[in-house]
Order: sequence, then structure tokens, then C-alpha cells
Amino acid sequence: MSRRTEQVGDEIQRLLGEVIQNEVKDPRVGFVTVTGVTMTPDLQRANVRISIMGDDAQRKETMRALERAKGFLRHRVGEEVPLRTVPQLVLHLDTSLDHALRIGEVLRDLERERLENPPRLDDTEEQP
Repeated sequence: MSRRTEQVGDEIQRLLGEVIQNEVKDPRVGFVTVTGVTMTPDLQRANVRISIMGDDAQRKETMRALERAKGFLRHRVGEEVPLRTVPQLVLHLDTSLDHALRIGEVLRDLERERLENPPRLDDTEEQP
């Protein structure tokens, strides 16, 4: 990825985060974080990764609401980011935070189990 596509992606990420939190009025939109934006080399498409707090039903409802607001979001990108053409926004649900939380939970469970049942050392004496 070139420096320019990274800069444009970072700017769109910052802007979309603010717009979703402060300007999208749909009550179905819950707690949303824009975790990243990856631009295509021609700057025509922005792959937007969205993290949503809540259960699966809340996530689906929020994604549906954001899909409906995509025209508004794209319009705001066009107003704020100086590009010849406004990129198409493609929204993706980012579940990496869920995976990280699950891994942490498994590691804590393993640690707890290890403390409750410490490993046993071999009781045989060492031979010279």
C-alpha cells in the first residue's frame, strides 16, 4: 500500500468514526468503532472495518442501519476529504476483537486450571 492510500484511508477512518458517533441519528446504530480503512490503489473503493459491541442480533441490526446510511456517509466523505472522486464504501464487520477476547478468556481458564492442578514432578530419585 502506498503512502497516499494509507493517508486517505486514515483520514476516512477518522472522519467516519466521528460521523457515525455524532451525526448518524438511526437508533439501531449501537456502539460502533471504525477499526480500519483499506483503500484500493486507485482510491475508488474503501474497505471499512467496523467493530460493534453487542450480541449477534444487535450487530446485524447495526450493520443493516449502517448499510442504509452508506449514502450519507459517502456524501460526508466527499465533503471532507479532497479527492477527485468519492470512493465507494464497502462495510465489513470486524470480529478480531471478539477473537482476541476469546483467546484471553481461554488463557485465563488455562492459568486457573494450572493453579488448581499444578503439574506433578517425577518422584523418582536422580541416579548418579
